[in-house]
Amino acid sequence: MTAPLPALPGAAAPKHPGWWLDALGAAALGALQTLAFVHTAALWWLPVATTAALAWRVAAATPRRAALIGWLYGTGWVAAGCWWLFISLHRYGGLPAPLAVLAVAVLAGSLALYLALAMAACARWRSGRAALDAPLFAAAFLAAELARGVFFTGFPWLAAGYAQVDSPLAWLAPWIGVYGIGFVVAWLAALAVAGRRPAALAGGLLALLWALALALGPVEFTRPGTTLSVALLQTNVAQDEKFAAERMPQTLERVAQALLQSEAQLTVAPETAVPLLPEQLQLLAPGYWDALARRFATPGRAALVGVPLGDFERGYTNSVVALSAGAPYRYDKQHLVPFGEFIPTGFRWFTEMMNIPLGDFARGVRKPPSFDLEGARLAPNICYEDLFGEELALRFDDAERAPTVLVNLSNIGWFGDSVAVVQHLNISRLRALELQRPMIRATNTGATAHIDHHGVVRASLPPFTTAVLKVTVQGREGLTPFARWAAALGLAPLWLLALGLPALAAWRRRAGVRR
Repeated sequence: MTAPLPALPGAAAPKHPGWWLDALGAAALGALQTLAFVHTAALWWLPVATTAALAWRVAAATPRRAALIGWLYGTGWVAAGCWWLFISLHRYGGLPAPLAVLAVAVLAGSLALYLALAMAACARWRSGRAALDAPLFAAAFLAAELARGVFFTGFPWLAAGYAQVDSPLAWLAPWIGVYGIGFVVAWLAALAVAGRRPAALAGGLLALLWALALALGPVEFTRPGTTLSVALLQTNVAQDEKFAAERMPQTLERVAQALLQSEAQLTVAPETAVPLLPEQLQLLAPGYWDALARRFATPGRAALVGVPLGDFERGYTNSVVALSAGAPYRYDKQHLVPFGEFIPTGFRWFTEMMNIPLGDFARGVRKPPSFDLEGARLAPNICYEDLFGEELALRFDDAERAPTVLVNLSNIGWFGDSVAVVQHLNISRLRALELQRPMIRATNTGATAHIDHHGVVRASLPPFTTAVLKVTVQGREGLTPFARWAAALGLAPLWLLALGLPALAAWRRRAGVRR
């Protein structure tokens, strides 16, 4: 075990509170920062402040204590930010309330283990010099975020960069992506608590970034493309009624009317807007799909509709089907939700305790083609697939065929009237910033919206209303730096940074290098 290093010259040595104060403080700080993922314009600074407090406590801790602080901070972070999972598990999944609470707590604690290991590494390999320890902290923080976003299919919800979508750091998104922004947040936070001079440096750097953002404005890596008139359907079907047999005729009628009445070039209905498999639909409503196909058989007009496809022999998919006069088009969701869309090995007993229909889907291809319409190239993605910017970037490997518009079809009705709606909207905004593409969102209960290529919400519908959002969307051509390197290398450059700096710090520590 490594003893705490002395404080920097001119800085007061932090005092150790009791372990229980560390525990309560770390968990509270982790929970507190989640407000910024909803109120991004007003509270973007909050995660910087709480991360600075985390860095300050870790700087004076042993590796074991740093691991505890990191774990509790991470547990509070995920539990407070994703408490709405309780709604899907208990209200709609039928899991008893105590078990649903326990499930959310276990998830939060498990995901926080990455941050615990990262903070232990910081405490073990710190040098006592701000110029070296601040990037070490930022790299370890980045490694924890990458691990949470990638391992076991990944859960990058609440990645630190999402809280910065309205901050002075937002302009970095098309360069380094959401995880890169998280690295900068952690680096600035660590500098701010490393002593008087580093604190001034951190403030100066943040002021400089803000000044650059105001002076230069968004850098246009892309150019205008084809413009489409678009109708986005918000069907507002309660989740406990969506698959109910007695409500199915009304659900189908609501979707059909909205589609048949649309005059837009592109009409988008949300995820599983038609909640029946093809053979079930044919039995319940013969001719339903044929009537929709006839409506969109006119050239220059199309619809994208969320629907489950498949059968027992071939497997089932969560899909988007295009209705148009052109060649058949189908998109199958590739990044599936654990427990909701696929059953992890060894956990069938858990899913059998809940009432979740269509809970074991097959995966689509990793790099699907776009849907072409009147010169626009539309890239469907379903529900939380838009959390994985590195996966969407795979579609940008060929600049000439890269998508010009991102189309998200979601059903956040599983999480009731909660902050999940706004959190997901801000995630989509960050994705639009990274790739400089408009993102249009058709959802069941919200947030149905048109986001431009600068991440600005141009139009939206109030959540939990039945309506159609009519907008004009201009696609974009060209690639951002993030799109270029993420399409070619994935997250490898960030992994190199996240693991390389701690490895260098470990080598310096073992070699006794002091500079």
